[in-house]
Amino acid sequence: MIFLSTIAIIFITLQILFIVQIFRHYRYVLRKFAEKHVTFLPKVALIVPCKGLDTAFDRNIRSFYQLDYSDFEIIFVTESDHDPAYNHLLELKGQLQSSSKAFKIRVVVAGLAGQGSQKLHNLLCACNSADDDVEVFAFADSDICVHENWLSSLVYPLRKEKYGVSTGYRLYVPLKNNLATLALSALNAKVAEMLGPTMFNCAWGGSMAIRVSLFRELGIDKIWQKAASDDLTITREVKRVKKRVALAPGCFVASFEETTWPGLFEFARRQYIITKVTVPGTWWFGFLSSIFSILGLWGFGILTFFFWYKGVENWDAFVIVPIVFFTGQLTRAFLRQKMIPKLLPAETEKMKAASRVDIIGSPFWSWLMFFCIASSAFGRTINWRGVKYKLAGPSEVIRP
Repeated sequence: MIFLSTIAIIFITLQILFIVQIFRHYRYVLRKFAEKHVTFLPKVALIVPCKGLDTAFDRNIRSFYQLDYSDFEIIFVTESDHDPAYNHLLELKGQLQSSSKAFKIRVVVAGLAGQGSQKLHNLLCACNSADDDVEVFAFADSDICVHENWLSSLVYPLRKEKYGVSTGYRLYVPLKNNLATLALSALNAKVAEMLGPTMFNCAWGGSMAIRVSLFRELGIDKIWQKAASDDLTITREVKRVKKRVALAPGCFVASFEETTWPGLFEFARRQYIITKVTVPGTWWFGFLSSIFSILGLWGFGILTFFFWYKGVENWDAFVIVPIVFFTGQLTRAFLRQKMIPKLLPAETEKMKAASRVDIIGSPFWSWLMFFCIASSAFGRTINWRGVKYKLAGPSEVIRP
């Protein structure tokens, strides 16, 4: 009984500390996200890889043309000129380039990758075609919609040498209010709440920037030739040289999506397999955190009921643990769903159903997260945009 009491105290203490940390992140993001930055404006090459026509493709691409930044070029890159995105990008360029502040806008064809990920092959092609005097590479996925100050917010942390890479993150806006899509939005929001003023951040490739000099110094251009992940390889290399990943609070972006349960599990498993192989410490943190949440609420809940049923003395002392965990999970859900409308005010109405489902389902999301992470524990083969890859190591991918 003394052993269980000690475990209970440890669980309560860790959960309270975790809630405090999440609240700290929440306050940091809301304090910083609306700031405008005009004192650090290096020359930037903004690289946007495209494959097919994503959901809300036109809206997303148009948002890059509307960026309020004084010195940048945009490089859209596709695998081939037969990709449906290629001609569409050329059409949009013809319509929008005159209204953009970018000094140059190009649509580049990378060709088929000989080895490694096709996305990384495309990114390298775009990097190699950038102007020689570019100081910063910024990367964005074609399935995000940015606001006009996104680029200045993204590069701003790089003014400090301690930061090797800066990052934003996506927030899924459901296009359909089926349960799978709402669950995707909730799980993604749980990950987003972990980002803040901490040394444990990981870069996200859909909204990421790095100084060109550091990119070359770390040999990212060579690593990407065989790797599967753009963001996690950069995260690993940046942390290897004792630099940090900076969250840019002004770079939380909308990603419009709808999915099914098979699509959700395929997406989640792919992400966690890449994480497991590339940055295993982060994978273990996510896995153990989900188990911790399940044991704290459900494990101690069942244990308390069992002690009550058996008439064990002082059984009621253990009920504190599930109460603390339930309260903590509900509090976290309220905080993140209070934060999202402030970050994406234009999407508030579309997010209402996702917000309700996240809060009501907060005691259950740890189970779903656990199953998603556990499904990635075995195997190293992923399917990414119609291409199969086997991850042989952190920086080596094989096409089976």
